[in-house]
Amino acid sequence: MRAPLTAGLRRFIKSLLYPLYEERLARSLDFSQTPKHVGVILDGNRRWAKSNPDEVGMTSSARGHRAGSHKIVEFLGWCEEAQVKVATLWLLSTDNLNRTPEELEPLLQIIGETVDALTATKRWKIKPMGALELLPLWLQDKLRAASQASVGSECIQVNVAIGYGGRREIVDAVKSYLLSEASQGRDIADAAEKISTEELSNFLYTAGQPDPELVIRTSGEQRLSGFLLWQSAHSEFYFCEAYWPDFRRVDFLRALRSYSMRHRRFGS
Repeated sequence: MRAPLTAGLRRFIKSLLYPLYEERLARSLDFSQTPKHVGVILDGNRRWAKSNPDEVGMTSSARGHRAGSHKIVEFLGWCEEAQVKVATLWLLSTDNLNRTPEELEPLLQIIGETVDALTATKRWKIKPMGALELLPLWLQDKLRAASQASVGSECIQVNVAIGYGGRREIVDAVKSYLLSEASQGRDIADAAEKISTEELSNFLYTAGQPDPELVIRTSGEQRLSGFLLWQSAHSEFYFCEAYWPDFRRVDFLRALRSYSMRHRRFGS
């Protein structure tokens, strides 16, 4: 009777076969047909930390968020390979701003470090989006500097959604539209008569960008939680079991393969 494979041997065999599978999967994709705008809900950092304690048994949320931040540059490299033009990364929701100072302050510091790291690469055009006025002034200044430093970049447009909520975005768009109309001397009745989906789209955080064809959420949760509520009306969704720090190139390629196999009906 053949002896069963040990866990260590199974891991060794998998480590040999996975790169071959990953490259075969990459070769099977037509990157000219992959989505041009990909939105990602970077979920699972805290649960990753609990599942992966450090050498002294620490499972702090900050450690998970830092591990997640290190994944972002790697992920954007995969987007470049796949000819993605716009990537929207949800780093912090408006709900997250209600966390305790003990958890929120380290998270904001890590987000600031992440923005610095993205800016330092000089590879991507950074666009902050969200209710930025709710953030600390030092982080607002950092985001403004990152946006200005990458003006003119012809590479991937990276939307960093910080202090972002889908409902808040739509409310902000309506407010901006009404203020714009008022500045042109129109009253509320005229503004209401003129409004349309196309007009309001011009006041979203993503104005001028294509809507995301593909939205990915990690950690196994199967909901959008308000992410790109308006823009995702016709998006395809891909839910991945891996926590964000564990998200691999092969997981991204699987998401692209899943997208390529769907027949997009746009509500028809």
